[in-house]
Amino acid sequence: MRLTSRYLPLAVVVAILAVISLAVMLTQDGQTSKLEEKPVPAFSLPRLDKPGVADQTLLAGQLHLLNVWASWCAVCKSEHQFLMQLAQQGDVAIVGLNYRDNRQSAMRELTQSGNPYQAVLYDPKGALALDLGVYGTPESYLIDNHGMIRYRYLGPLDEAIWQREFVPVIERLQQEEVTNG
Repeated sequence: MRLTSRYLPLAVVVAILAVISLAVMLTQDGQTSKLEEKPVPAFSLPRLDKPGVADQTLLAGQLHLLNVWASWCAVCKSEHQFLMQLAQQGDVAIVGLNYRDNRQSAMRELTQSGNPYQAVLYDPKGALALDLGVYGTPESYLIDNHGMIRYRYLGPLDEAIWQREFVPVIERLQQEEVTNG
């Protein structure tokens, strides 16, 4: 009796943590499957990096990484160096989606820290981000040659995450391209 009452609070805490972990895993799986294998939503947004407007055709024709970021996002700053390295490797075209930001602040950030993006979409009201189901910054979407979302990652990217989460998907997509001609 005494032993049971001693460990009962610990058992309750472990049970609560298990339920929370299961709920988080189920929620993340549902979010990911909701977007994967669907085309990038239609959009028309101004470019941040140069004059003009871009649409979803910007994200077709080759493998793209669409990275959602903002100058006010401290976590985005932590992944920026990795994005610069990834851009230098040239394995995937990186497109930035500047989310709910001030244009001047965003431009200043790219000027000061470097610009890893081949193109930067400006989404001050979060319209495309809303259609994509963005929860926050940073988020990244791997988009195949046909403009289909093939993978979504919530959080900052680094080399370990890239190797673990994205490289297997890229290799699978490359194999599918070879198989399908």
